Amino acid sequence: MSAVYAQDEYGRPIIIVREGQKKQRVSGIEAHKSHILAARAVANIVKTSLGPRGLDKILISPDGEITVTNDGATILTQMEVQHQIAKLLVQLSKSQDDEIGDGTTGVVVMAGALLEEADAMLDRGIHPIAIADGYERACNVAVAHLESIADTVPFDKNNTDMLMRTAKTSLGSKIVSKCHDKFAKMAVDAVLSVADLERKDVDFELIKVDGKMGGSLVDSVLVKGVVVDKDFSHPQMPKELKNCKIAILTCPFEPPKPKTKHQLDITSVEEYKNLQQYEKDKFNEMVKQVKDSGANLVICQWGFDDEANHLLMQNQLPAVRWVGGPEIELIAIATNGRIVPRFAELTPEKLGFAGTVKEVAFGTTKDRMLVIEECANSRAVTVFVRGGNKMIIDEAKRSLHDAICVVRNLVRDNRIVYGGGAAEITCSLAIEKAADQVSSIEQYAMRGFASALDAIPLALAENSGLSPIETLADVKSRHATENNPWLGIDCNLKGSNDMRKQFVFDPLLSKRSQFLLATQLVKMILKIDDVIMPGEIEG
Repeated sequence: MSAVYAQDEYGRPIIIVREGQKKQRVSGIEAHKSHILAARAVANIVKTSLGPRGLDKILISPDGEITVTNDGATILTQMEVQHQIAKLLVQLSKSQDDEIGDGTTGVVVMAGALLEEADAMLDRGIHPIAIADGYERACNVAVAHLESIADTVPFDKNNTDMLMRTAKTSLGSKIVSKCHDKFAKMAVDAVLSVADLERKDVDFELIKVDGKMGGSLVDSVLVKGVVVDKDFSHPQMPKELKNCKIAILTCPFEPPKPKTKHQLDITSVEEYKNLQQYEKDKFNEMVKQVKDSGANLVICQWGFDDEANHLLMQNQLPAVRWVGGPEIELIAIATNGRIVPRFAELTPEKLGFAGTVKEVAFGTTKDRMLVIEECANSRAVTVFVRGGNKMIIDEAKRSLHDAICVVRNLVRDNRIVYGGGAAEITCSLAIEKAADQVSSIEQYAMRGFASALDAIPLALAENSGLSPIETLADVKSRHATENNPWLGIDCNLKGSNDMRKQFVFDPLLSKRSQFLLATQLVKMILKIDDVIMPGEIEG
């Protein structure tokens, strides 16, 4: 089987596959070309999702599940690409997502633009290693320039204005942009609730994001505590409890069973009654141990049968069953309680405390959830998202994750650069100046890097319905004449290109990471000149 490259009537490359011919291995410049073609194809898919007016993609999984998103990392992860180089771009967006949490689309678009510029330089006979070295040099100039133009934003728990504005920039391109004030506030409050500002550390384990269908995005709330998708085990148990001392158990409410392979035969009514009495006594003993510890609410990882449930009800001991492992750990952290594996080990010191535990019902359905508030450890929070369908809730959760990560990054390093392509344009001009001082062939690669940076503002202008080249040329000329590094693309059509006035910010950590990660990946791709499949080379 062999592949022939051709073009359709619009000049787009197509691949014609011929059966019955031996596959030809591609190496050298042809390999570089095919790698660049694959990477550009992936970058072009996500390019239209960039910016506040970027479009969404609908992704269909192999079992027919639908995902609607414009999150770069989600799109690439669910695409299931087969090409080796395309897989590297997927990993690139994932590493940006894991490390920074935002900017996943931008980093892929930038990598695609760098490879496109490299393609033109390869045609001119410039060696791939020279291109890679020039890109590295240009990246260092760009990162140094970013740090020189970065502004420091002061904030504390009482002054969150700049954190709010940066979170809004992250949410501007998401499905929640219609109520991004509310979501930005929830993201900022959630991070500041769990942040240690002295150590500049944010514990993500204490932030839980949960969702429930029904209601609109406006009904989403930040709960200072834990929300669990469970209800009280008996319908007649009270729906709201105050000043709860919580026993958190990982042992079941049931009598111990013989841990052997022997079977127990009951041959008479007396024996059955004795067994029944034994089970009842054992259960009463368990309830007594819980009550003696001072607990007035039991949260159990395992279930218990109807008889046990009835006895708990009779003993006025409210209980919640089948609470999962991660949730029970979060409840233990929030209430400052200890998870107890055996009833004999239950002591008053191991109980958790919560001011209020209530069961909340939704709409006309029987859906109920348990809300645990006013916990002993007030740092644990839950962002509870509402939405019309599962897709909206899932996308809102992804958007919130990005916003929470952006605020977390500002807690770690409170320097910002300006969005809307302003940072890329000013870095592009700085690299072109630096390239004039370079006498080696690397200056071509540096100018290529500067041109590649223009891909971000070009995509932003195109996605906003503006004339891309005309808009970019106008902003670049103003950058040069006014020496103003805050001018970017007016994506929201507010009539001003000054991103400082529009309050469009990006954390310096995020932008710097985009430049470094994209450059590293492109350097690696440029150094690959052959792909060898198993069993291709025969003796």
